[in-house]
Amino acid sequence: MKSVEQTRRSFLKMLGIGAAALTTPGCLDAAKRKNNTKRPNIVLILVDDLGWADVGCFGSKYYETPNIDRLAKEGMKFTDGYAACAVCSPTRAAVMTGRYPARLGVTDWIRSRFQGGKIPDDKKNPTEYVGGRNRKLLCPPNALWMELDEMTIAEALKPAGYTSCHIGKWHLGADDWYPDRQGFDYNIGGCDFGQPPSYFDPYYKKSQGDIPTLKSRKEGEYLTDREADEAVRFITDHAGKPFFLYMAHYAVHTPIQAKQDLAAKYKAKTATHQKNAKYAAMVESVDHAVGKILNAVEQAKVADNTMIIFTSDNGGLVPVTSNLPLRSGKGYPYEGGIREPLIVRWPGVVKPGAECSVPVTSVDYFPTIRQAAGVRTPARRSIDGESIMPLLTQSDRLDRDAIFWHFPHYRGRVVPYSIIRAGDWKLIKRYEGREFELFNLKHDLSEKNDLADSMPDKVEELDAKLKAWLKRTGARMPRANPDYTPKA
Repeated sequence: MKSVEQTRRSFLKMLGIGAAALTTPGCLDAAKRKNNTKRPNIVLILVDDLGWADVGCFGSKYYETPNIDRLAKEGMKFTDGYAACAVCSPTRAAVMTGRYPARLGVTDWIRSRFQGGKIPDDKKNPTEYVGGRNRKLLCPPNALWMELDEMTIAEALKPAGYTSCHIGKWHLGADDWYPDRQGFDYNIGGCDFGQPPSYFDPYYKKSQGDIPTLKSRKEGEYLTDREADEAVRFITDHAGKPFFLYMAHYAVHTPIQAKQDLAAKYKAKTATHQKNAKYAAMVESVDHAVGKILNAVEQAKVADNTMIIFTSDNGGLVPVTSNLPLRSGKGYPYEGGIREPLIVRWPGVVKPGAECSVPVTSVDYFPTIRQAAGVRTPARRSIDGESIMPLLTQSDRLDRDAIFWHFPHYRGRVVPYSIIRAGDWKLIKRYEGREFELFNLKHDLSEKNDLADSMPDKVEELDAKLKAWLKRTGARMPRANPDYTPKA
């Protein structure tokens, strides 16, 4: 096995630059263009609602994920990987743009048309604050789509000769805001839906319709299998030049539907705190799809020049799954809602079996992919993420000292909140009810011991950083409701 320094040198040699260039802004990109080094293929696998503990290499003893576990053995596992939001659309927007949801104005999941997300005649996103009289706060409206003037990964890669394909869930707008309007050459299955009508072909439900961008192929075929086949076909057809594959599975989001044979396998298996057989089968179907992608890049002889990123868009849905030892799940500000499995494999660059505990979040993928592909950061555009290339090559640290979240909405029992994580410290700030919760994640991963009352100086320090970030990103804040009337 190569040493860390040998791996780093191999990476630099592949790019045709000296050791000093890695820490010099722009040098990596310029050298890549000058030497016409072959650009890597990029495969970004984003699973919907997959929890941090839902795969074997992150601790599951019930779900079986040999192909995902293989990725971890052959790449780097990030123990502190995060989604940019505890629900889906904001994270997806952050992944695509490298910009925080607070900056984008996509801070909650986008309502599809069948859920009442009507597109205004003027095709302008809503700006008027919303809220009922029984709510203490008025909340900023969530966007109905991600604006077209945002630059996506696909758009950033296009000038470098990449062919881009989106497969699966988009959930960033309808019709005029589909992936093909945001730089993707192919859109297979992407629309305004946040969940499929059904996981079985023809993927139809009366109250929702069918997936408008995915034609029926074989009645009864499982959606995750279909997505995998489309991914294999794209890789096979485009292996001759650089490609970007965004494999955005609809699974493992509801409806909880699985292939009968796989579900039967888990029903016969001894349950742990994770025990839903159908959900387990859905997880395994995603793992099968990962295996097909790995086989496809190998058969196309491009595996050594392909970066694969595997992660999720928010925490696992409780009680469908269990995120233990993390607290809570999807939608909540605790670790179970925002911490995700994250694995990156890039042969010759990332040391096999490596592990990293530096916090990484959704906004980091855009600048990382940009740097890997030798594409410059777009001019006059604020990118919130930081390239994690120094972590992947184990050559340097990241410059930032904190990452952030902003969710200015009510969602069931959840009230509007913002979060900062700085080092081992995490501060949750709510805009209704108890204002602060403070946790030390190094000593309290399960967030059982709230230190806010006993450490007011730390709360003040983190709150000041959080306020500065909210101002810097132009985050829209909840407001007091002048017509608030408590429920009788």
